[in-house]
Amino acid sequence: MAMTWQEKAIERLLFLIALSAVTVLILITVFIFRGGWPILAKVGVGKFVSGLKWAPSRGVFGILPMIAGSLWVTIGALIVGVPLGVACAVFLAEIAPPRVGAFVKPAIELLAGIPSVVYGFMGLVILVPFVRTVFGGPGFSVLAAAIVLGIMILPTVVSISYDAIRSVPRVYREGMYSLGATRWQTISMVILPAARSGILASVILGMGRAIGETMAVIMVAGNATLIPRSPLDPVRTLTSNIALEMGYAAGDHRTALFATGIVLFVIIAILNLIARRVLTGGVRR
Repeated sequence: MAMTWQEKAIERLLFLIALSAVTVLILITVFIFRGGWPILAKVGVGKFVSGLKWAPSRGVFGILPMIAGSLWVTIGALIVGVPLGVACAVFLAEIAPPRVGAFVKPAIELLAGIPSVVYGFMGLVILVPFVRTVFGGPGFSVLAAAIVLGIMILPTVVSISYDAIRSVPRVYREGMYSLGATRWQTISMVILPAARSGILASVILGMGRAIGETMAVIMVAGNATLIPRSPLDPVRTLTSNIALEMGYAAGDHRTALFATGIVLFVIIAILNLIARRVLTGGVRR
């Protein structure tokens, strides 16, 4: 059947919109790499990534402490947020009455709309003094940042895990119940394994959300350019380093911050590729 001119116009418009999104991504990538590559070529990628000291005023550019800080904070956020998020998704999808799920799930998703500075302020006022009083240390620490980020990734983990669990065919549940299995046996032995790819995707996307967060981390992490040795040590992440110093950086210092952005861009791109791989694998199964 031949397309009308209206359909052709809409098709071309949608193609241009999709092309514009890809073009913006390409321009951002070119902008970041163009700004940061000179210092990588000058210092060396290996030395830049593995360097232990960050002293731009002396021409020393090593971002390993920031990479380690980002990993510490991100892993801590996953430890806090993933068990809580998956448990919440299981409760809403399999145990809670429909009315409760219809109220609680949108409420959790609303957490994604709260500005990160609000999370940071709450962490600064409540969490940092609590960590300082209970565990000791300055309070500004990996632990404080991990708890804040763990709460921030909850909407991502809960929403995607909930959809994955609900997409498990009902016949799986009925088959287990017909064999005399309990609800918990059905959830643990059938539903969670069947929804594994979606749950893993939620974890990976939550990881990307955590590693890319800036403002809340700046407010509670302490921003020390040292490799943390315990959860109570202050830390600076890659995003915090860029946000804190870009306002006054110049010359090689500014270029090094762009190079930090390249490293962060590569890390997040890898996480997104892994998430896409996991989702594709889930669809094939």
